[in-house]
Amino acid sequence: MNRDDLRLDEMLVRANRPDLVWQPFLPGVEIHRVWGDEKAESAALLRYVAGGAVPPHRHEGVEHVYVLRGAQRDERGVYPAGTHVVNPPGSVHAVESSEGCVVLVVWERPNTWISPSES
Repeated sequence: MNRDDLRLDEMLVRANRPDLVWQPFLPGVEIHRVWGDEKAESAALLRYVAGGAVPPHRHEGVEHVYVLRGAQRDERGVYPAGTHVVNPPGSVHAVESSEGCVVLVVWERPNTWISPSES
C-alpha cells in the first residue's frame, strides 16, 4: 500500500477483516504494517486487547495516531474513537487501553524505547 492511499474509513474496514494478518508487537498489542518497516518512516495498525499497553518511548519524529475503534490513554488524557493525536519529536509517554482499541499510527521516524527512570 502506498502512503497516499491512507483513508481512515478504509483502514477501519481493513482492521475488521477476519483474514487480516496481525503479528505480535508487545504483550497485549498486535501490529499490521500498512507500509514501511521498523527502521524508517512507516504506518501500521495496532490492535490492543483490553488492558494492552505500550511502555514508555520517545518520539524521534512526528507521530500521528488515529483512534479507529475503542479508546486509548496516556498521561495527557483519554482518546476515544475519532480522535487524532499528534506526538511531537522529543515527547515521551506510555500508552494503554483498558477496553481495547484499534489505532492507525503513522511514524515519521522510529521511536526509542526508554526505561521508566528516563521518562
